[in-house]
Amino acid sequence: MNFIWFCLISYGLTQLLVYGKIFDPIRPKSGKLGQLLRCPMCTGFWVGLFLWFVKDYTQLITFDDSFVTGLLLGSAGSAAAYVGTMVFCDDGIKVYKLVNIERSEINANNEH
Repeated sequence: MNFIWFCLISYGLTQLLVYGKIFDPIRPKSGKLGQLLRCPMCTGFWVGLFLWFVKDYTQLITFDDSFVTGLLLGSAGSAAAYVGTMVFCDDGIKVYKLVNIERSEINANNEH
């Protein structure tokens, strides 16, 4: 359950940093930091690493203090951000690609 909480928190914080309108006035638009904050996977890594650093201030997530764990949690944060971004959008679960593929296959079969 600890890892599930970590992934959900990492995904949520990454979404806020990358897409949240509240950060639009202060989010850099150019430069290295601007590139970082446009990429959910990149930001997700640093969010995961940040959560590993602040783990001692919450009882919600608990991990050991090794740097390898920090690196792995950064990678897990990146993965959670990527998967979350690919599966969910503002309107809910993304299903448009599946629907378009099935429609294309149906249209191709009807032409034969």
